[in-house]
Amino acid sequence: MSKLAIYLGDHYAASVAAVALARRAAASNREGRAGEVLATLADEIEEDRQTLELIMQRLDIRPDRTKVAVAWSAEKLGRLKLNGQLTGYSPLSRLEELEILALGVTGKLALWQALRHAATHGIPEAELQTLIKRARSQRRRLERQRLEAAVEALSDTST
Repeated sequence: MSKLAIYLGDHYAASVAAVALARRAAASNREGRAGEVLATLADEIEEDRQTLELIMQRLDIRPDRTKVAVAWSAEKLGRLKLNGQLTGYSPLSRLEELEILALGVTGKLALWQALRHAATHGIPEAELQTLIKRARSQRRRLERQRLEAAVEALSDTST
């Protein structure tokens, strides 16, 4: 297996978990502004996962089913973290989910930038520039939501 195949496969597996987390976070926050932003981001993250899958297909690279299963399982296990409540969703849950999503988007941005600089793979630069621009936009939107969530989660002095 080529280094490129391993690299893209790792990012693809992570993208499967990111889509699941983004959808869950959007559903948990559907009542407020964060829910609207997260629903849009979840759709975009899914589109980016599909784009990565298409790029892999063009390069004749198949996703590693084991890596995808491990990433999917890790996202599900991540739901078990302590959030200051015995059951349910808390402001701390939102903050942590936004931080994980922000890390994932930063990793995706790094992927697109690495591919742009390693021009030997045949992915058009214009396509990568579009993906880079979108990842930067996603990161900015997540950061605004993350900072709002931090105020709510960390200002509570009752815990």
